[in-house]
Amino acid sequence: MSEQPSNSSTTSSTTTRRNFLKSSSAAAGIAAFAASSVHAGGTDETIRVGLVGCGGRGTGAIQNALDADANTKLVAIGDTFADRIELCLGELSHKDYGDRVKVDPEYAFTGFDNYKKVIDACDVVILTTPPHFRPQHFRYAVEQGKHVFIEKPVAVDAPGIHHVLESCRMAKEKNLSIVSGLCWRYDLGVRETMRQILEEKKIGDIVAIESNYNTGTLWHKGNKPEWSQMEYQIRNWLYFPWLSGDHITEQAIHTLDKTAWLLGDIQPTKAMAMGGRQQRVDPKYGNIYDHFTVFYEYPTGQHVYFTCRQQDDTTNRTEDRVLGTKGQAEILKHVVSPNEGKRWRYRGPKPSMYLVEHQELFKSIRESSPINNGHYMCNSTMLAIMGRMAAYSGKTLTWDECFNSQQRLGPDSYEWTDYPTAPVAIPGKYELA
Repeated sequence: MSEQPSNSSTTSSTTTRRNFLKSSSAAAGIAAFAASSVHAGGTDETIRVGLVGCGGRGTGAIQNALDADANTKLVAIGDTFADRIELCLGELSHKDYGDRVKVDPEYAFTGFDNYKKVIDACDVVILTTPPHFRPQHFRYAVEQGKHVFIEKPVAVDAPGIHHVLESCRMAKEKNLSIVSGLCWRYDLGVRETMRQILEEKKIGDIVAIESNYNTGTLWHKGNKPEWSQMEYQIRNWLYFPWLSGDHITEQAIHTLDKTAWLLGDIQPTKAMAMGGRQQRVDPKYGNIYDHFTVFYEYPTGQHVYFTCRQQDDTTNRTEDRVLGTKGQAEILKHVVSPNEGKRWRYRGPKPSMYLVEHQELFKSIRESSPINNGHYMCNSTMLAIMGRMAAYSGKTLTWDECFNSQQRLGPDSYEWTDYPTAPVAIPGKYELA
């Protein structure tokens, strides 16, 4: 896993909110395919799939890919750690995929550069490593002309966002399909609920959104005496901002993405936030927070009131309550409640959104109609990064300050050393670059 390029290869630091929208919106367009490794109308052709990152999400994603298209085949697999590859292949062996999952030993790659070897061997790559490494992996895939399923978030800092935006522009020029793991965009019930709000105007104009991702704690892989601190941190990547972006970026981005969708995927003008650690104070939990509250202000006068937490024995709530001039709605409940008239509730089909996103990816490849989720996946990731920066610093920050930040999280190179854990961010003292 190589480091991201220096700032000289990223977008100019003078980029503004308007420039971000202008330069990245092109990446969302649909273009006609040129020549591809999978040809138009090739429904009898096998699409060779590679997997980079064999944790729980990666193992689930490759199953979704195999289930989504009967003519897909896993041909290469990579992870930093060999035991993760073994666990992934072991789980797949219990499924009825037959010879569609037969990865020869010479196509199972480990180490920090495993991604290059996987990408070189496939037509479509699934990128599901810790988010820190996503920009570099994505760039290499696009340079090699490969279609990509890229998990959320796409970066952990602003330089990473610039890098991914440039890759998205390159992907559009090459007519490559780029599908994001922001899976609620592929949920049929959410799509129709959004249509009722945004197109049918069932609750009038949106005034404000109450947005929550409040849940319990997640896994921890423990520690072993033979592990270096670098290995320990990568195996427990959730708990280190340089690897995950903190849980506001790694997990709660799903909720922020839905609020962004509701507001037309534009950028807020500023954000004020607070957060900290109350339950997860043990050093084993690295240096992330366990709760955030962020207030986003938009140039349209709309506001988003957002909370997220990962704390046990507390009330869970994951929902977006949309307040309009003529009513309100709850997105995940698929309920729209006008002040006057009948309440609407979605009662249509509910296939797995994880399956649908891969179905649409492979369909776009076979029908020569590329998908590029570039703009919104970068915008929503930056929203989360902005919220983290505002909470860590304790400052009210503008979009431009955050988007133009030169602060890059993580080491300059990746070696099995005792990479130190940074102190937990203290608002008022945390330095932003």
